Amino acid sequence: MIILITFCLLCLIASFVSDRKKTLSGIKKGMTMFLKLLPTILSVIIIISVILYLIPNEVMLEYFGESSGITGYVFAALIGSIALVPGFIAYPVCGYLVKSGVGYPVIAVFITTLMMVGIITFPIERKFFGFNVALLRNILSLAGALIIGILIGLFWNII
Repeated sequence: MIILITFCLLCLIASFVSDRKKTLSGIKKGMTMFLKLLPTILSVIIIISVILYLIPNEVMLEYFGESSGITGYVFAALIGSIALVPGFIAYPVCGYLVKSGVGYPVIAVFITTLMMVGIITFPIERKFFGFNVALLRNILSLAGALIIGILIGLFWNII
């Protein structure tokens, strides 16, 4: 982490030396974007934290754990398809789920459907791409997510 921070500071200094006005403008735009995203990020983190606190680990493991079988895949695909959680929040949540005993194949299905399948965003897709294209894209993405989960499950057991 120290290496990354040092690298970023060196790049910032080089940018500042190169063009002070553009660098300050970029910093200002970046801070504005960050401050606009901050309420959304915090609200999602709070909601997910409360949900994870309220759901006992035993229940989570029953539906998403290693022994959940196909049920875990289905629930992960369903939740991932419906949720509107950005990746930078989903990955830490999945890290917590893995530590709680949720299997990597189920996490793979959840993350893949979260990023690729959009039940909530389907009306917008339909408007821009048409019903058939939006439906086909979502169905193929869902199938791909399930295949990815199955393959990870197969490879995980080999390793």
